[in-house]
Amino acid sequence: MTTSGPPGEQAQQTPDEQPPPPASAVERANRMSAANMIRSLLPLVVICLLAVGWIAFRQGDGDPVRPIDPSSTVQLASARASYAVPVPTGLPDGYRSTSARTDAGDAVEGAPVTLEIGYVTPSTEYAGFVVSDDPEADPLTAVLEGAEADGSVQLSGEEWTRSTSTRGETVLSREDAGVTVLVTGSADDEELETVAASVAPVATG
Repeated sequence: MTTSGPPGEQAQQTPDEQPPPPASAVERANRMSAANMIRSLLPLVVICLLAVGWIAFRQGDGDPVRPIDPSSTVQLASARASYAVPVPTGLPDGYRSTSARTDAGDAVEGAPVTLEIGYVTPSTEYAGFVVSDDPEADPLTAVLEGAEADGSVQLSGEEWTRSTSTRGETVLSREDAGVTVLVTGSADDEELETVAASVAPVATG
């Protein structure tokens, strides 16, 4: 006759049901090392994400204007032209040149030379400057053809003709000894007059 154990006592485990062996010290150390690595990398990941977000924010709100130095283009035009090339000089802060081009690179001796310089004004509008001894130069005819005269204005001792282009933009122009100079663009009259008033022959030597 078999006797049973005390009431409530759980049945003993059979020999085949052994409890899992405790984790070795190496396994525990590996698990701790992995957890520590994740915890140590988390702040670095957060910092990287913040840095990327800040850079994207700065680029999104950054100034899109990319100023250029027109001096090499001006020097080329001045060297090839048969006239003293005038350009805007000493403009106040806020006027930034963003483009410059000339046909002087292909001009033979005595050929007409045209120079164009584009500016972004303090109000972030456009002011374009053109000078040429070719009355049929495209940059001149594109602005002056169809323009309606609207009086004149004295700027730095020079008389400029004021007109309105077919685009509705103010044009300031003057001609001297076969050389035409004009300033026009989306900028208001005050900013265009500032550019025109600064026009002076390129210093040589």
